[in-house]
Amino acid sequence: MTGTKIDGLEVAKNIKEKVSKITSDLKSKGINPCLATILVGDNPASATYVRNKHRACEEVGILTKDHTPSADITQDELNELIEKLNVDETVHGILVQLPLPSHLNEFKTTTQILPEKDVDGLTPPNVGLLSIGKAMLVACTPSGIIEMCKHYNIELEGKNVVIINRSNLVGKPLYHLLLQNNATVTTCHSKTKDLKKVCLDSDIIITGVGNREIFKLTPDMVKEGAVVIDVATTRHEGKLAGDADFAEIIEKASYASPVPGGVGPMTVAMLLKNTVTAAAISKGIDI
Repeated sequence: MTGTKIDGLEVAKNIKEKVSKITSDLKSKGINPCLATILVGDNPASATYVRNKHRACEEVGILTKDHTPSADITQDELNELIEKLNVDETVHGILVQLPLPSHLNEFKTTTQILPEKDVDGLTPPNVGLLSIGKAMLVACTPSGIIEMCKHYNIELEGKNVVIINRSNLVGKPLYHLLLQNNATVTTCHSKTKDLKKVCLDSDIIITGVGNREIFKLTPDMVKEGAVVIDVATTRHEGKLAGDADFAEIIEKASYASPVPGGVGPMTVAMLLKNTVTAAAISKGIDI
């Protein structure tokens, strides 16, 4: 069998169209959704990610404010910058591009952001709200995965789902979102025993290791007709790749997402959604 490609670009396009309409509606009410980004230092990959986010914002009418402090900024100075954005009523979302230089503390930085402006869903209040199913702002990649499943009518209720990732950005928030959709969820990681067996017992595999030197999801780990969503982004043989080779996996899976063109575009689309949501929340508007 040959499965169906999960086209993240197409799903993201649909999300962007909805966000664009919401943005126009908010502007008609005198609210101009605005995302402030902070890029510390000159990491080329991070700079590319931020440019892509700014471009996406422009496409849907969201304003952006770009902050690019030098790599030698102190923790106190970075916190002061975030605090200025916290009290700036024209800014609705704040995004600190990770990773940060080694002398800066990611937890101390992200927790400085007001929860209602936390468009990455990383602050403790938003993480806590997610755990009880009450979060308005949810980590972008996990929420994007749920949207992809909805778009393709991939049933989550009652399904055995394995997540090969336990990070704060992906694995942990995704676990809660899947539970809220009534899936039976297993989280795997580097210490998991017999990962292949866990995968073969799963209806849906969501993988996000991102290091081909230590892990590759191969067809013999996937049961016939399973769904495979590849969250990883890495360089392999000079090309952008995920944890799996799409051409191999799609022959075994009912649905599979490629890298690039899968989850990546959804992450940006959900950032846009979170930004307009935050803008609406700031004025007590339900969208």
